[in-house]
Amino acid sequence: MLIHPQFNPVAIAIGPLSIRWYGLMYLTAFILFLALGRLRIKQQPDAGWQVKQLDDMLFYGVLGVVLGGRLGYVLFYKFGYYLAHPVEIFYVWQGGMSFHGGFLGVIFALWMFARREGKPWLAVTDFIAPLVPLGLGAGRIGNFINGELWGRPTNLPWGMIFPQVDQIPRHPSELYEFGLEGLVLFAVLWIYSARPRPIGAVSGLFLIGYGSFRFLVEFSREPDDFLGLLSLGLSMGQWLSLPMIVAGIIMMVWAYRRQRA
Repeated sequence: MLIHPQFNPVAIAIGPLSIRWYGLMYLTAFILFLALGRLRIKQQPDAGWQVKQLDDMLFYGVLGVVLGGRLGYVLFYKFGYYLAHPVEIFYVWQGGMSFHGGFLGVIFALWMFARREGKPWLAVTDFIAPLVPLGLGAGRIGNFINGELWGRPTNLPWGMIFPQVDQIPRHPSELYEFGLEGLVLFAVLWIYSARPRPIGAVSGLFLIGYGSFRFLVEFSREPDDFLGLLSLGLSMGQWLSLPMIVAGIIMMVWAYRRQRA
């Protein structure tokens, strides 16, 4: 029987200053983005990207992740609570970030970046889509270290007990997401984007891949206790992933039809 190691969420503590593992996972995500972006620029010199543009994209992306992730959590998950306690919207140190909100924030931030650089918006999203999954995987490792976002009960041999929850073996759903949304999605997108594709196709594949993997993993992930399962027995994460899958399919069909035309 596996038991969650109960890691100390604080990686380094010097006096009153502490650095948490989750924060280090964010830093790891940003470093991976820059490293993979530089490699992608080197491998595809004809695409017309420069390292300075990559650095600027990261700045825009960080703003989109933080602001969008927080606002998404407020709107999608605890709107009633924050409506009654609006000041606590700014208490980011208490946790509470939404991937789907952060995704929308990044989309808007990249639209602003594309306008500034005079580049097609989909060309920008196609470029960064393969750079994102490993960073998402790093975030899931941070969730696992913190012992949060645990899974539903299971009798599978790799079921894991999370002592802070109960003594019931549960799916280590954070690791499922690390494997699917991180490693597998990265491999699919990196290989697919290695050859020229119609504009918008890589972005569409990202939407389909992430949305599908997240939808599947949610069947093993314990729903948020303040929400539970919603209509049709689906979680909030699944309902937010469905539009991503539909939009990705539409985008890929549009991209290839546009190329043929």
